[in-house]
Amino acid sequence: MPSKTDAQEPTKHVVSKKGSAIETSSGTLHVQPYRPSKDSKQLLAKLTFVPRPSALESSGHDAFRGFYSLFWISVGILMIRTYVTSFDQTGYPLSLSFAALFSKDALTLALSDGVLVASTGLAVPFVKLMVDGYIPYTPVGTAIQHLYQGLMLGVAVKWTFDRRWEWVQSGFFTLHALVMLMKVHSYVSINGRFSQLFHKKQEQTKRLEALVNALPGGRSKAEIDARDARKLKEMESTAAMSTATTLGGDEKLLQVPSGAATPQSVHSDTTPAGTPRPIPNGIHVGTETVDGDLAALGLRNRLAQMAAAGGGTQIATVPVGDSTPGSFRLDRGTSSSSSSATPAERTSKSQPTEGSYFPSSKTTDFPPQTVDSNPAVPSEHHPLIGHPDSTISTLAQSISDIDDELTSTGVNGKGRVRFPENVTLWNFCDYQLIPTLVYELEYPRTDKVRISYVFEKTVAFVGTFTLLYTITEHYIIPMTPTPDQPFLRSMLDLALPFMLSYLLLFYIIFECICNGFAEISRFADRQFYEDWWNSTSWDEFARKWNKPVHSFLLRHVYASSISDYKFSKPSAALITFLLSALLHELVMAIVTKKIRMYLFVMQMAQVPLIALGRIPVIRRNKILGNVVFWFGLMTGFPLLCVAYCAY
Repeated sequence: MPSKTDAQEPTKHVVSKKGSAIETSSGTLHVQPYRPSKDSKQLLAKLTFVPRPSALESSGHDAFRGFYSLFWISVGILMIRTYVTSFDQTGYPLSLSFAALFSKDALTLALSDGVLVASTGLAVPFVKLMVDGYIPYTPVGTAIQHLYQGLMLGVAVKWTFDRRWEWVQSGFFTLHALVMLMKVHSYVSINGRFSQLFHKKQEQTKRLEALVNALPGGRSKAEIDARDARKLKEMESTAAMSTATTLGGDEKLLQVPSGAATPQSVHSDTTPAGTPRPIPNGIHVGTETVDGDLAALGLRNRLAQMAAAGGGTQIATVPVGDSTPGSFRLDRGTSSSSSSATPAERTSKSQPTEGSYFPSSKTTDFPPQTVDSNPAVPSEHHPLIGHPDSTISTLAQSISDIDDELTSTGVNGKGRVRFPENVTLWNFCDYQLIPTLVYELEYPRTDKVRISYVFEKTVAFVGTFTLLYTITEHYIIPMTPTPDQPFLRSMLDLALPFMLSYLLLFYIIFECICNGFAEISRFADRQFYEDWWNSTSWDEFARKWNKPVHSFLLRHVYASSISDYKFSKPSAALITFLLSALLHELVMAIVTKKIRMYLFVMQMAQVPLIALGRIPVIRRNKILGNVVFWFGLMTGFPLLCVAYCAY
């Protein structure tokens, strides 16, 4: 029987143009729409970093938290049994043959990895050259960027083959090279785009200064004219509000004439912030006709005041007699239909109430808006916005929009970061420590580094790695499939050990390593994964299990394919899957020293499976979808092992 929670409809949150704070079970989620300036030529996926713990760390109030303890206890018992059995058979609780395998040539691997990380620092002087105007980001900068990234990956791959490393060293070095490549790509791409906007801002500033200096009185007179124009606009806005709220006497009804919007269309046609759209010109307010834009402006001001007071807005259909069913009014609170009301109730409802947006002649809900004698634009905006000269005003607005893009949101409350002040070696090193693949001007930070937390994650890393080592040594390597071994027997022997190894490896990377580096760098957003174990489809799993890589692909592959190369959304999604599949196959080719394309085919097969999973009949059955997901995951790992090792 479904619970009350399941029966409830999901809460619909409306995101305002200035951003909204949405309360969730795991904390407050701050949502802010991305508003590129008119001079921004690239569409970016807006990724918001906010302070939040990881899913496992926030599971303290989970009703199934005891099962997590049971899992670790069960794994511990399995390890003890393995050690006892190994001691009885060999005289040693744990074999060290696998340790000798991955520790081979360890010093060379460490030095090679250090050189790889240090080479990424070349991105900083490269960005400085773009900021100083020596290299334009497009097309020269992008060509150099992709050439450098291809060279970095090619050298890393060639080095693994030259050193003849085992699969452990080859896999680690290749994966780390891909991580460094993604971090460098994001750093150069974001700052390269910023450099374009920065130079555009400089050009527009010079043009604006030339126009202002040519005016009588110079800049000071131009700023006074802009301030006076803004003051006049505010006075007109106030007058329009007064007109919209006082016309019509005590009727307080907006009667829609023939050909105008119906109550249903007015109710649904709202802005993202929840404000009604402009009223059509010629709407009757009471017995008089007012301009739709002025009436809408007045309504918006009233709604803004109402929002500041914490009220909500609804549009309720209020029939007035039998001949005017199309009349409606704006009320504070919950909308209610009056179709079944008695004539007396209709009469009372048609009269203005204390909650009406249009106050009665006896009561005034809102005080009249006062006009500042010296209205000024916010300090962060250009003082020439609103100048009577449309060219000057447009340039000032464009400069202000670009400046907004080149400035961080101030998530830490310690001052905003402005481009190009961020282009420093220290900022790049800090970015390298942060466990994210997407560059931002500023990230949410914790107040301090908790040494005890770092120690806890270090101990968890060592303990979990020991468990992973034991499973690999005793349950995977001895079961390595051969061509003469039955296929189904190999699948059966390897399914559970591989699944358990995957879970432990996931915990090591995303819960121990990522959280450890996040604590050292004071990075406050710890959502490196979501509840992927509840996935009902492969696209949901791809979104949830590895958030850093998903965020990178979303911004720098999917969104860039749409904005830069004008691909459609389905084509951009296919390109993203294709690139991901090719990189996974590259890793497998380096690790196994074989080119078989098995993993590539299996990943691309997810595309039709995703489309199949979106059929309503399948989508509604979440339990079946989750069972199919786990079955595919448990059979996929041993299938790859058998395919690459035996064939």
